[in-house]
Amino acid sequence: MKRDRTVLPLPDYTLRKPLAGGWGYYFNVPTWARKAGCEIANEPLGRDYDAAVRRVEEILLPAFRSWRTGGATDAKVSLPSKAGTLDWMFAEYRSDRKYTRLSAKQRRNHEVGFKHVGDYVLKDGRRLGSVAVNAVNTAVVDAVYEKLLVVSEKDADGNMVERERRTSINHAMKSCRRAWNVTARRHPGKLPVVNPFASMSLKSSGRETPTATFEELVSFRAKAAELGLHSLATAALIAWEWLQRETDIFATFMIEHYRPKDRPNMVRVIDEKTEAESWVPLFDEDGAPLHPELMAELDAIKRERIAGLVLRRDWGTRGSWPTWPKPDMPDFTHMSRKTKEVIRAAGLRDELSFTSFRHGGLTESGDAELTDREILAQSRHTTVKVLTKYVKRTARQRATGTKKRRASRTKSGHLSE
Repeated sequence: MKRDRTVLPLPDYTLRKPLAGGWGYYFNVPTWARKAGCEIANEPLGRDYDAAVRRVEEILLPAFRSWRTGGATDAKVSLPSKAGTLDWMFAEYRSDRKYTRLSAKQRRNHEVGFKHVGDYVLKDGRRLGSVAVNAVNTAVVDAVYEKLLVVSEKDADGNMVERERRTSINHAMKSCRRAWNVTARRHPGKLPVVNPFASMSLKSSGRETPTATFEELVSFRAKAAELGLHSLATAALIAWEWLQRETDIFATFMIEHYRPKDRPNMVRVIDEKTEAESWVPLFDEDGAPLHPELMAELDAIKRERIAGLVLRRDWGTRGSWPTWPKPDMPDFTHMSRKTKEVIRAAGLRDELSFTSFRHGGLTESGDAELTDREILAQSRHTTVKVLTKYVKRTARQRATGTKKRRASRTKSGHLSE
């Protein structure tokens, strides 16, 4: 029987060959490139025209052009992974809209998880990422999970110690589970029906971020000012008062966000993690400042600068606190180290970190008997169920609750005496 002729266009270096019952597609690296040392291999692309074209245009051709130009055509394109492997599954997920529409931070978190799992070295010396997805079953994933949970590293004295990193590895398993589900939907029948990263009954570490008290906040700010780190002192108060994370405080808080001309009595507060944005009032209905200490410090900064980040280093060229190894990836290592130096110089608990001040502000909200809706409005969280992670239970809250219960009995005439 004569085969139907097709005129569907194909990308560069892509071939069409007749197969039983249809057409097959192949990516062929030219001979001259292979002789020149090109590491990109020829690859069968299957029978699906749309999937074949998408893989060539989104993965194989960009990688080939990157090799051909020495990386000049883009930031740097890694070699394409072999089709059907775990690395291939990660690459397919990256090219899907469900991944590309995520925030930069969400993508970074997924990439960390893919690296943990994909770079795990098996007993035979292979990376797990190079293994075919058909060979990655629940037994393999469970064994890898147990191996990844504990990492050995040197302590301050140079001794090798073991540390559990449950939160990071749990997130890695969830990232792989998501990538598997999305890729299985993109390529029906190419992945096993059972997702080996699903239904793992992952247990959380149970570790809580140490919460600072208001007295510890005051001590930290005083010592930071004494050491000439006034911007760090202001940052700690922002974390406490406006319940913001370090990314929002050091990397996205701009001069124009604080008391702009069109809203002189407000500050624009952005939450990079939840993508929530709100305008926070700075004065009450009588015109009294709601955050007098913080506003005094921010007003002084605004008088000196007209644009740029609000908080900058207090020495040298007054550069930004974070560094940016990638445009969408602020690094707060230096800020964290300076914070720890101030904590130790002030004689505070060594387990405290910059995040402790935000958690302290949230816990203060609970002690002040704010309702869940009031706390959600201040913290910009979206659901009540996450508040228990941040608003720590304190003796003061328990005592207040007991008083309210007893007062309720008294009003109803049910006295316990």
